[in-house]
Amino acid sequence: MADQTLAISSAPAAATRLRPRFRWLSDRLLATIFLSPTMLLLIFITVFPLVWSLYLSFTKYSVIKDAATGPAWIGVDNYTNLLVDEAFWTRFGVSASFVVPAVLIELLLGFGIALLLNRNFKGRGLISTLILIPMMLTPVVVGLFWRFMLQGDIGVVNYFVRDVFGLEPVLWLTDQNVAMWAIVLVDVWQWTPFIILISLAGLSAVPKYLYEAADVDRASGWFKFRNITLPIVSPLLLIAVLFRVMDTYKLFDLAWVLTGGQPTNTKVLPIYLERLAFGNFDTGLSSAIGYIMLIVVIALANILIRVLNQLKQGSNA
Repeated sequence: MADQTLAISSAPAAATRLRPRFRWLSDRLLATIFLSPTMLLLIFITVFPLVWSLYLSFTKYSVIKDAATGPAWIGVDNYTNLLVDEAFWTRFGVSASFVVPAVLIELLLGFGIALLLNRNFKGRGLISTLILIPMMLTPVVVGLFWRFMLQGDIGVVNYFVRDVFGLEPVLWLTDQNVAMWAIVLVDVWQWTPFIILISLAGLSAVPKYLYEAADVDRASGWFKFRNITLPIVSPLLLIAVLFRVMDTYKLFDLAWVLTGGQPTNTKVLPIYLERLAFGNFDTGLSSAIGYIMLIVVIALANILIRVLNQLKQGSNA
């Protein structure tokens, strides 16, 4: 009993002796110590490549030819050469010819399906879950099985075209008039569920009493859609369009797996950048293309954000 009393009485004394040794270890310093390795890793894998590639965009450099001499500073010559390069603007136009129809079809189809799903019916949850499955798959996997399905000779799509409907088979991935639309089709199949998901979130946020008040006034369905549903859901739709424009503009993996840039009217700007960087090993020029793409994405984002702010101001007014 005496030993226990001695131990208890000596415990505060020991704590008093140990406390000054770690008084400098504050909560903020402890958090900094634990977070520093992660922050340094993130800086190394994100910030450093970003700054280094920005520097390379102002140099003439090839990882193969100039490995011994290193980058040679040439200022803005890479950017001025690209702005007068017909091949660059051709690839830019190819990307635009893919982005515009893909995003437009996804918006119209996704919002239309969301309007149908925004009802109470049996199996609604199961159907909504099944519709979202394509969005969960990686683009490379989607590109691979659609590539097999769209093959001209043994593809399942041409089986229905030829043997079921009695039409001539279509060379989906090699015909210059069809190949781009095949990529649009696959992208729409995979990412329309994203628009559906955003649209359902917006539709579920519409207050029910607004529809009830409109029903009391005997308003038509078109009036309720145009004056109630669309103004409330449009900000979320614009955010979805913003994400889809940025994503489709830098699309590489799906287009590469499906066509590999052949025929040439499917060689979108990211594929052109990849061929320039890893085919011709022109690191400086390809870095400049990457930053031009970044500038375009930032410009498009700012435009859509301004439109979104105007919509919010109009709804608040």
